[in-house]
Amino acid sequence: MKEKTEKKDRLEVLYVRPNKTAEFVEIDNDLASMQNLVDGYIEEYMPFDDEVAVICNEEGKMKNLDLNRGIYDKNGKLLDIICGSFFLCYAPIESEKFLPLPANLRAKYEKMFKEPERFFLSEKGIIAEKILEKKAKLVREER
Repeated sequence: MKEKTEKKDRLEVLYVRPNKTAEFVEIDNDLASMQNLVDGYIEEYMPFDDEVAVICNEEGKMKNLDLNRGIYDKNGKLLDIICGSFFLCYAPIESEKFLPLPANLRAKYEKMFKEPERFFLSEKGIIAEKILEKKAKLVREER
């Protein structure tokens, strides 16, 4: 008697954690795995012209999770800051589930979110600064 093995539906996403370089990871394409990645209830946020979803913790700001990455308009103006870990995936309107980013969007969003950011309050408002890998390495070596 042959045993039927069920193949899990997997999803590769761009995983973005505070103070870490963004990376592609593969997860099970189910609610529990997504909630585990963001450490709580998920929220779909689509701030881009592309059909790309930011999946984040819906209570990230309320729970005072670490500031992670900024969302910017086309002119580079900071619009929002995502708190806590999140991931990006493809979310076309006609699909009933999240999908991996196509190659052209994969490169675009990896570049956009690759480096961690720090946020500062100034007289002009909140300022974001990329934490470049070389700079982070120098700071670690100085300690």
